[in-house]
Amino acid sequence: MQKILLALAGLYLVAGLSSCTMNSAGGGINSYQSYDRPAKLPSNPSAVKVKVSLSKQRVYVMEGNDMLMVMPVCVGKAETPTPTGNFRIFNKEHKHRAYTHGYAYSGNSVKPSYLKNKPSGWGFKGTPMPYWCEFKPAYGFHTGWVKHYPASHGCIRMHENLSPKFFRLVSNGTPVNISYSQPEDAEHSNIPLPPDAGPLPDYPTSMYVSDGFFSQHKAPKFD
Repeated sequence: MQKILLALAGLYLVAGLSSCTMNSAGGGINSYQSYDRPAKLPSNPSAVKVKVSLSKQRVYVMEGNDMLMVMPVCVGKAETPTPTGNFRIFNKEHKHRAYTHGYAYSGNSVKPSYLKNKPSGWGFKGTPMPYWCEFKPAYGFHTGWVKHYPASHGCIRMHENLSPKFFRLVSNGTPVNISYSQPEDAEHSNIPLPPDAGPLPDYPTSMYVSDGFFSQHKAPKFD
């Protein structure tokens, strides 16, 4: 059960505290925030399907053979891999939060914490996982820092500007195929990437205990 709960975490601090949103200091945040990918709406939403290539860290959203969106993602690392196989999205939640890890707060003080370890008398907010699309219990697509190498604990992290587009394109019941590679890799995987999120600065913790992170993205536009 503990492994399943940990799969909800999109990132972990070096110190060992889980978070889907925390990151180390660095530069290039403006370039990261400006990143975007084209997407188009389907003619028949019920025909939409999702393919995930773990080796390329790509997600292909398709309507039949028509490509609606290609996006880079961050998938599970070797110790905590993203599950493979055929699934269906069964739970969508824009303002989803983790249940076991997040931020303890008291007045203006905010610090990362597990719920079970929060100081007595402090409040607690779970780690925000915007645009959550669950495909297996405790595993889902959600907004999170996108690195150029597998780094999550099993979830599939999407760039902040692409997650609202993905959320709009898929529905409960949308099929999801996750495998090491996909036929679409040959033609569609070579796309521009955002800066590696690894060295980028984190957003302030105040954003995570408020609703700020749920709206930290461009307004989604479709072709």
